[in-house]
Amino acid sequence: MKRCLACERRFEAQAWRCPACGFAPQSALGFPAFAPAVEAGYDPSRYEAVARAEAGHFWFRSRAVLIAWALRRHFPLAQSLLEIGCGTGHVLASLKESSSIPRIAGSEAHPEGLAFAARRATGAELLQMDARRIPFRDEFDVVAAFDVIEHIEEDEQVLAEMFAACRAGGGVLLTVPQHSWLWSVRDEFAGHRRRYGRAELLRKLARAGFVRAWATSFVSLLLPLMALSRRRRQFSPSGELEIGAAVNRLLGGLMALERTLIAAGLRLPAGGSLLVAAHKP
Repeated sequence: MKRCLACERRFEAQAWRCPACGFAPQSALGFPAFAPAVEAGYDPSRYEAVARAEAGHFWFRSRAVLIAWALRRHFPLAQSLLEIGCGTGHVLASLKESSSIPRIAGSEAHPEGLAFAARRATGAELLQMDARRIPFRDEFDVVAAFDVIEHIEEDEQVLAEMFAACRAGGGVLLTVPQHSWLWSVRDEFAGHRRRYGRAELLRKLARAGFVRAWATSFVSLLLPLMALSRRRRQFSPSGELEIGAAVNRLLGGLMALERTLIAAGLRLPAGGSLLVAAHKP
């Protein structure tokens, strides 16, 4: 169901114009724009470099495969999915290829990211919005956010909006950076507000109304390397995206081993990132 952000009317329609007050979203780069003036914690000038790197970079590829597995494992009957903060559409495109979900949608605060996503995830519904005010209610089986809510100060407001946007019996799928002791200049550069502890995120999900939360760490075998690299005050943003082919294969292999362990039922206790699935009653 659509939600009018001007008068809060809920309505079913193909078009976005509210039948009660006449409100309709603006257009930004050809996409419906519900919050064109929103301040987002990400530099849109990075989209092009990230888009070039994602297809071959071990971290982006491994995370996408893990997300697709978690979606099949925890929401096998899902018929619709909204990804909040879809960026350049790398995960959206992966899910369109690897899942049988007929309706996939993506949102982004920056319409510049949606321009990349439209080329990658052909057929996905795309819109610009503020994650703190989602223009849907009881609409999607799964509402997802992958390395997004750590950029937003009001993360609990976002989780409450995600709860409201997903259907009863559906749920959320999240990835976030983990362990506050890993905080470094990299987090500052990325515009992070926090790194999460597992118990902290599970408490926030419970306060939003979600139940039956499942969680595991990932990027676990690389945790010692991450900890060592974050002791250095200087780093090169481009260097993290451009790594040698041999190193890329090695690190990708370690993350593939992690996925095998997770799929076998092991919940990894520590790691650079955290993957969580939780359900709406």
